[in-house]
Amino acid sequence: MDEVFKTLKKLNIEYKMINHEPVFIVKNAQKIKENISGVGCKNLFLKNKNGYYLLIAEDQTKIDLKNLSQKLNGHLSFGSEEELKRILKLSKGSVSPFGIINDKNHVVTILIDERLKQKRLLFHPNINTKTISIMQQDLIKFVEFEGNNYLFY
Repeated sequence: MDEVFKTLKKLNIEYKMINHEPVFIVKNAQKIKENISGVGCKNLFLKNKNGYYLLIAEDQTKIDLKNLSQKLNGHLSFGSEEELKRILKLSKGSVSPFGIINDKNHVVTILIDERLKQKRLLFHPNINTKTISIMQQDLIKFVEFEGNNYLFY
């Protein structure tokens, strides 16, 4: 977690942060949005024959994995908890795009819902007892700095 904040500082990325009780599912995160401005996001760790993906969408968005699978040329399924732990050093309930800080081989591609462009987004900084608010453009800056690919869908 400290590495995330060090990198945000190094990149001059502004953020706001709040501390809260542990949150494991989107439904329980709704109360947090009352205390920090931004779009609540769901983060899904996915995989197919082509690699691993971390999908970011607004927390209330229904994800059409079948359609997305066609766009990515391979059936998408959820990555296992073992893969999540091995690649991003995260546990279920703490999935965040900031996990790519641990993806030393850059195997995870970030998939961002295009409806999130130019918005302030809410994420855990790799721990589910904190939430930070960051602009979408700054998330891209972080992803590019870490060396991972990203796509808007």
